[in-house]
Amino acid sequence: MNKLQILQEALKPRNDEILNYQINIDNYRRAIDKINTQYADNPDLIEFRDYLATQVKNHTTEQLKSIIIRDVITDQINELESS
Repeated sequence: MNKLQILQEALKPRNDEILNYQINIDNYRRAIDKINTQYADNPDLIEFRDYLATQVKNHTTEQLKSIIIRDVITDQINELESS
């Protein structure tokens, strides 16, 4: 297996990782909205909401890291394919 093939194989899992982060981010935001509208008077869920808000921040950061690496992989693939 050469470098181009390895990079090409690395691209799909990276895209999947980015999508998985996005699914989590979307789910966490929806849960936060649901807690704010339907469970705002429940102190236990307020703690959970705050935890989810932290998770949104963390997953957004991790997703951005994955996007950067994906873009670097894509750049290398494009360079190798054009040479």
